[in-house]
Amino acid sequence: MLARLALAVAASILVAAPAFAQSFDDPKEFQHQRDLLKMTPEGPAGKPWEQHLGGGMVDTGKYKKAGPYKVCFSNAGVGNPWRVVGWTTMQAEVDLEKADIAKFTSADAEGKDDKQISDIKDMVASGNCDILVVSPNTTAALTPAVEEACKKIPVITFDRGTNSNCPVTHILPIGGYAFGIVGAEFIAAHVSKGGKVIALRILPGVDVLETRWAAAKHIFEEKGIKVLGGEHNGDFTDGDRAKTKSIVADYLAKNGQLDGVWMDAGATATAAIEAFEDAGMKYPVINGEDQQDFLQAWKKDKLTAIAPTYPTYQWRTAIIAAVKVLKGEAVPGPIWELPDPAITQDNLDKYVSDKLPPLHYAMCGCEGMPGYPERWGVKK
Repeated sequence: MLARLALAVAASILVAAPAFAQSFDDPKEFQHQRDLLKMTPEGPAGKPWEQHLGGGMVDTGKYKKAGPYKVCFSNAGVGNPWRVVGWTTMQAEVDLEKADIAKFTSADAEGKDDKQISDIKDMVASGNCDILVVSPNTTAALTPAVEEACKKIPVITFDRGTNSNCPVTHILPIGGYAFGIVGAEFIAAHVSKGGKVIALRILPGVDVLETRWAAAKHIFEEKGIKVLGGEHNGDFTDGDRAKTKSIVADYLAKNGQLDGVWMDAGATATAAIEAFEDAGMKYPVINGEDQQDFLQAWKKDKLTAIAPTYPTYQWRTAIIAAVKVLKGEAVPGPIWELPDPAITQDNLDKYVSDKLPPLHYAMCGCEGMPGYPERWGVKK
């Protein structure tokens, strides 16, 4: 289980690399996630945030108590658009659960381990939390704080994990290898053997990014695709649009037309596309993510593209799970693996919108929630 938890550092990932050592190329886990991508999820149709892929169920009878409940949330931060969309979605889910949630208390760690450790200690000591939900800033640093909290109240973690079995359940979409598999298999299917692909990465040493890249490398090697970048280890963009565009422009100037662009996260995908436009070259086969600016460019420019996702709807799941645990209802666990759907040409129209902000993540599961769409940044 700990190996699976160690893969759960967010997809939206401009944070310091975790301080723990691990292998980023685990063939068994690679195959496990590949198999999960083909599995039919269990749970309510049309509600992927309530579904799960395989695994067992956790008996939560010992946590059952009378409601309504006091739910506390320790957040790593809201330092990027993915986390902003997730946090907005979580608050809307709390509104939906208001019959069962008497009080919702949150603390923003601002991307700082020390602050989050202090936040968790204060929340637990206050006596005003029936359950604690945690999205850890980094894995190793937050493990002791989470384990101490588990001794007092039930804890749920999501998105990023800890090196501990103590949370009632840990919630996340399938994982890093899955994202890498989806993007690389799509590109390999549309690029001839010997074709040239640029690999763009955010930064080294972050587990979910490293596993995405490990998966992609396996697939490109299998298919005979030539990878350009950093001595075949990809070029690091720091998630910066200008740097991304500059890197792609340099490769185009040196190599001429390129066949594909693979990315370990798609926030700067439109910058890569712009480099091809500026060079007067045809668009590459590309994977981005479910950010609206990319989806809009995909539709407008008729790209050959796919968007693997790390859905922000998992922020809903954390609140749903908290209420279930306090009611004594069984929840999937010890890892609650959510389906991880991709956006394809076939379902693009379902997710693209010219009304939502360009940095909105479409796989939020937030349509129909209180305040949609204005709550997510749409101006009346």
